[in-house]
Parts: sequence; structure tokens; C-alpha cells
Amino acid sequence: MLSRHRHGRRLLLPRLRPSSTAATSAASCPPLPPLRSSDAACPGDPDDAIAALPSLADSMGSAAALALFRRLSARPDLRRLMRLYATAATTFVARGNLPMAHEAMRTMVAAFAEAGRLREATDMVLEMRSHGLPLRVETANWVLRVGLHHPGCFLSAREVFDGMARSGGVCPDERSFRALVLGCCREGRFKEADTLLVTMRQRGFSLDNATCTVAVRAFCQQGRFKDVSDLFRWMSEMGTPPNMVNYTAWIDGLCKRGYVKQAFHVLEEMVGKGLKPNVYTHTSLINGLCKIGWTERAFRLFLKLVKSSSYKPNVHTYTVMIGGYCKEGKVARAEMLLRRMVEQGLAPNTNTYTTLINGHCKGGSFGRAFDLMNRMKLEGLRPNIYTYNAIIGGFCRKGQIQEAYKVLRMATSQGLHLDKVTYTILITEHCKQGHIMYALELFNGMAENGCHPDIDTYTTIIAAYCQQRQMEQSQKLFDKCLAIGLVPTKQTYTSMIAGYCKVGKSTSALRIFETMVQHGCLPDSITYGALISGLCKESRLEEARALYESMLDKHLVPCDVTRVTLAFEYFRKEKTSIAVSMLDRLDKRQQAHTADALVRKLSSVDNLDAASLFLKNVLDKHYTVDHVTYTSFINSCYNSNRYALASEISEKISKRISSFQKKDASAIA
Repeated sequence: MLSRHRHGRRLLLPRLRPSSTAATSAASCPPLPPLRSSDAACPGDPDDAIAALPSLADSMGSAAALALFRRLSARPDLRRLMRLYATAATTFVARGNLPMAHEAMRTMVAAFAEAGRLREATDMVLEMRSHGLPLRVETANWVLRVGLHHPGCFLSAREVFDGMARSGGVCPDERSFRALVLGCCREGRFKEADTLLVTMRQRGFSLDNATCTVAVRAFCQQGRFKDVSDLFRWMSEMGTPPNMVNYTAWIDGLCKRGYVKQAFHVLEEMVGKGLKPNVYTHTSLINGLCKIGWTERAFRLFLKLVKSSSYKPNVHTYTVMIGGYCKEGKVARAEMLLRRMVEQGLAPNTNTYTTLINGHCKGGSFGRAFDLMNRMKLEGLRPNIYTYNAIIGGFCRKGQIQEAYKVLRMATSQGLHLDKVTYTILITEHCKQGHIMYALELFNGMAENGCHPDIDTYTTIIAAYCQQRQMEQSQKLFDKCLAIGLVPTKQTYTSMIAGYCKVGKSTSALRIFETMVQHGCLPDSITYGALISGLCKESRLEEARALYESMLDKHLVPCDVTRVTLAFEYFRKEKTSIAVSMLDRLDKRQQAHTADALVRKLSSVDNLDAASLFLKNVLDKHYTVDHVTYTSFINSCYNSNRYALASEISEKISKRISSFQKKDASAIA
């Protein structure tokens, strides 16, 4: 009988007469008998082999046919032949052996998913319902699990899940939801995963520890640490409390984001529940401490592991600690740890050597870096592209791009392919040296070589165009990022804002700033500073001041240049009171620095009245006056024949110094 495929194909499903053994059920399925001579002889021709299945089922029973099917499905020439599975399934259905028919479908799903043809297999599973094989939740879950473990099969697996209750008469169970949550998290479909978790909770389903770990990592990746706490609470309520692996995933996520203090709080909670941290828990904490620059604290925790009778540092722990010391430039201590590691009987891996090589390259010790790479090879370890990236990056930081290209040729001669990091390193260095055409050539070549630029690469090129005031090109690249689904970073937005301000287009800069805020990307003091500076250049002082007040409200500290630029523009507009009031919300140190800088700048343009106003303001508030500031002001007074003003300020400063000396003398007495 011919049956039409959902996507237009026609699948040949043989019509088989019902067998006298059609009453065989899942519960009564007999054990497979030993293979007989008739069973053992698999016909060589595919058509003959497939045709043998119904005949064997009639002559020797379903068990013999199943044994033959298993051997046929292992043959490379038959493994992905749809007719084999259609014939086997209909044969077993005709004899009433539905469990055997479902096994045929599951085998088909696994074989076709490996080849990226899950959709065909899924359609056949659903097609078999019209031939007497109802969809079972176990088979649907099998499709989900297999599909979600093969790249490119997620959408097909998702369709099976969505169609279970709608067209299959089968409701997804707890395992169905768990499988799909795993798939959504791995695919980065976090909103879909959230919806599934909410539905699971509403239906009273529980989350197992393995799925919980994946969900925790997804939440941490998005910075949703409160949701992790809620997830743990739900698991405890459902009788499956989070285990040590779940807590370690949470701690690791916090440490990767730099929230080390919170990670230690989670550790306390974990221990309070009777769970003992293992070496992976401690390694995550060591890594977090190193990331925020607390290397010595990390080393104390490392030593605690060394002295522990339960857990000893592993290769990853040593590598993390070596990386911490390399980050601080303490390469000698990192080398000491490498020796200690070998003494403990642990073999450094490629990542260990790459971390140390990177540390030496940052310090400019390329000779030692090459020695370590040769040592790797002697130990049977092959340097990977990350190893070469460390050396290429080191040469680029020193401006030695020709040496970097020599190392690149070494890497490609080893059969290694450039990755995004390699391209970004080289593109960044070309941009620094003003070689925008070389950078663009590399940028355009990335996609051609199967290495698609990420947002960091785009940001590098955008920033280079902005520095060269080529805003039309920058805007095109920025728009392309949005069109292909890349999410601009704070650096991307700030580069665009600064670029538009440089060319006197602060309105365009404000538009980018508004887009930045709408998309949930928080501007920092550099972003605000660039925009305020651009608005000041166009005399849009009220808008600049509103942004200045806004950043203070957000507890951002404006840099000296931002403070001085805005105050200076108000002085130019003869709005002295506003300029002075701008200092009121700053702390004493910031006020003093701003006043000093303003006095020097005002003195340089001979605006001595305004400069003296700020000097008096500093002295009245009992701040010290910078010697360079005082000298600059006095010299400007002499050059402008303002001797009386110079004398007035000198007298004020002398009285101030005298009062300080008296206080010191009384304190000594």
C-alpha cells in the first residue's frame, strides 16, 4: 500500500496479512531464540534482505524476524534505508507485536538522526499511526532524546513534542519536559526553557538533578542568580533536593561573573545542608578569586586542598592557579606551580601549557614561550590554535605584527585553522596601526573560511571606523550586527556614540544612546562622558547637564575630563553659579581634583576671575591647592598684569599654610 508522506514523499508500506500470532503483546513478548541456519543467512541484495523479514516472521515467528532486523539495521548499506524500517514495523504490527514495531521505529530514529535526517524518521513514526502503530510516549521521548543530542535536529525534536498531544493522542510526561528543557538550554533558547519549567511546575512535575545542572548553568549565563534560588526551592518542595553538583554549578556561575562573595555564601548554604564540596567546587572558587585579583586568597584555598585528606588538586585546579599568577605577571610563581604539579604525579595538559605560555607572552618572554611549546611536543602534546593565539597576541601587543604572522604560518602548517580569536587579534592590531584595509580584508575573509565574526570582531572594526570619523561605514556595520541577530556590547554602543560626537552629530549619538538603554545595555561613565563631551561641543549644555545629573543618580563617577569639560563650558557662557554648583555632589577628593583642573584650564585662557573664584572656593572648604595649579594661576596673573589678584590668592594660601603649621604644633605639644 502506498501512503503519502507529510512533505510530499510517498513511502512504500507493505500490506501484510494478519498472522495467527497477532495476539502477542508487550508483556508476553518471548525471549529471542538462538539464530538458526535460515536466520543466519542474510541475503546480500538489499531488496532480498528486506523481503526476507515478512517471510521469516511467517515461518519462524516474530522473534526470529526481530533478530534478523537487528542484524540488517547494522549493515551500512541498509542502516539508512527507510524501506527496511517500514517493512519491519508493518510486519510486527501485522502480527500484533507492537513493542517490536516500536523498537524498529526507535532504531530508525537513531540511524537517521546521525545523518541529520531526523525529520524523515519523525514523519515515518507519525505515519505508522495510520497502519496500526499508535504513538507511545516512550517512542516520542526517544525521538526527543536522540534529536536533542544531534546538532541541527532541535527543531524536528521540538515539533514532535508540540505534536504529541495535538496529533498523537499522547501527552508529554515528565521525561518529555526534561529532555526538551535540556535541548532548549543547550541551544540558547532560554525563554522557551523558562516556559517549559513553568508548565512543569504547574503540572506538579519534578526536575531531576542532571537537568537542574544544565538549567542552573543557563540561568547563570544570563546573570539570573535569583532564579537559581527559586529553582532549588522548587526541587526541594518536589522531593528532589539539589545535590552537590547542582550547588557547584551555581558557585561556578557566580565566580565566572565575578560574584565571589555571593559564591561563598552559596558554599555556606551548601555545607549547611550537609553537602560536602569537592575539588571542582573549590576549583571554581579559586578561579573566581583569581579573576577578581585575589590571587593570594586563592592560593590559601589551593593549599587547603593540597593538605586535604579527601580531595587533592587536579590538573584543572593547578591550571587555574597558574592562570591566576600569570594574570598578575607573577610568572615565576606560575612556573613553580608547574614543577610542583609534575612532582605530584600530575601531567600538565595542553591547556596548562597554553596558560603558562600566555603568561610569558604577556610579559614579552617569547623565548621561554617557545621553549614551553617545544616541551609540549616532546611530551606528546600538540599545541592547539589557543596556544598559537597566545603567542600571536603577545607579539601584537608589542606591535610586532610581522612576527605574529610568522607564528600564524607555523600554526597553519600544522593543519590548524584560524578561529575568531585569531582573526580578532590580528584585526585589532591592524586597526591600532591604522591599517584599516588590511583589517577589512581579514574581516571579510572570516566568513569565507567558515569562521563567522562575532560581536567583538564587529566592534573592533566599528571602533576603527569611528576613530577615523567614517560614521557612514560604522553605521552600516552596526545595522548589520542588528540584522544578523548579534547583540551590541557596551563597547559597541560607546564607540558609536563617541564617533558621532567627534563629527558633531550629537543627535545621532543620543539616538544610539537611547537604543542602548532600551536594549538593556547599561552605559558606564565612559559612555556618559563621550556623550556629554559631544553635547558640550555643540553648546547643548542643559542636555549635557541632565545626563551628568543622571549618571550621578546612578552612582557612576564622572571622570575628571567630563567634570571639567561641562563646568568650563558653563564658565564660557558666564553661568558661573551653575559651574560651581556642579561640584556640590562630588566627594572632597573629586572636588579638589576638578577645581585644580579647572583653575589650570581657565588660567591658560586668561579667564582669571573665574579661576580665582574656584581657587577661593577650594581654600574656603579647607582643601589643599596643587602646587602646579597655584604656579599656573600666578604666572597667568603676572602675564596679564593682575598683580593684585596674584597677591590676594598668595596671601590666602600663606594664611592657610600658617594655620596648618599651628595645628601641627599644637598636636605635637
